[in-house]
Amino acid sequence: MPLLRFKSVDQQKLIKISTELIDDLVEIVGSPRDYFSLEHIDAAFIVDGVVVKTNPLVEVAWFARTQEVQDKVAQCITKHLIKVGYLSVDVYFVKLKRERYYENGEHF
Repeated sequence: MPLLRFKSVDQQKLIKISTELIDDLVEIVGSPRDYFSLEHIDAAFIVDGVVVKTNPLVEVAWFARTQEVQDKVAQCITKHLIKVGYLSVDVYFVKLKRERYYENGEHF
């Protein structure tokens, strides 16, 4: 954990930035590399009966960190997506509760 879910991001662009992105996140968060998961979600956004392009939307599901760490993670994700051509990026965080998280049927 953390799990990063990417919507409205081209899969090839995500693949291109994935190594450096995780390198940077390991430094910021302090979690081992294999704790991070990147998920590409093929999503369509619809307005008034038409599929529309949207800015990248990134959900970060994790156990709560400090506001400073959260800010740095959002800035890091944004920086890497801007490097591959996106002009605006939305990032939001979902805080998981340890008592509701299980690994192999056991509390984490």
